[in-house]
Amino acid sequence: MPKLTAIEWTEMTWNPVTGCTKLSQGCKHCYAETLSKRFWGDRPFTDVQVHEDRLDQPRRWRKPRTVFVNSMSDLFHENVPVEFITRVFKVMQECPQHTFQVLTKRAERLAELAPALAWPENVWMGVSVEDARVVRRIGLLRNVPAAVRFLSLEPLIGPLDRLELGGIDWVIVGGESGAGARPMRRAWVESIYRQCRAANVAFFFKQWGGVRKSATGRELHGKTYDELPAVRALVPVPA
Repeated sequence: MPKLTAIEWTEMTWNPVTGCTKLSQGCKHCYAETLSKRFWGDRPFTDVQVHEDRLDQPRRWRKPRTVFVNSMSDLFHENVPVEFITRVFKVMQECPQHTFQVLTKRAERLAELAPALAWPENVWMGVSVEDARVVRRIGLLRNVPAAVRFLSLEPLIGPLDRLELGGIDWVIVGGESGAGARPMRRAWVESIYRQCRAANVAFFFKQWGGVRKSATGRELHGKTYDELPAVRALVPVPA
């Protein structure tokens, strides 16, 4: 079933795919893996499954919603068939009343498949970038013809002082939370904030993180930043 969520930048989740495997350092303390251990019984999180029975769920939602797609997986995981990815995009295209937010760490596969996918204005596409070792994902995203391209800089575990924000509409920043959370420095956040302001990119500050994220809160400069992107023309940006 679709779930309401505590994720600050969306309203609910839709998981036609579940399960994933770790790809980079941002995956080290994966929140989805932690949830799977609590609710999936003996099924390992590395068991990537597609769920045919969930594909039609958005068609039954009458009220417009903002939906994070596959909070418990990565739609562009190598074990998800191209045919199923195409069907997920078809559902999103046929449900223009909703806004769908798709986020991946597998930017190479995204770039490979993007020309064959439908890109209606209600599909926002993002990549996760946790530190400078994976900034190449941004360049791959920039050539995807999505109405909104966004970066999830969470968990932010290193400085990102030279972001290429051309063609990017939205940046989400957040520290890691939960057991073993790695620290996020204020200087890293301030640098990203300044870069977003200089590039006229919407800035969303999700959390400071820590073992108890409720204790550290979401404020920066004494306020919360909940900015959202504007939808623009569907054109790729040259690399």
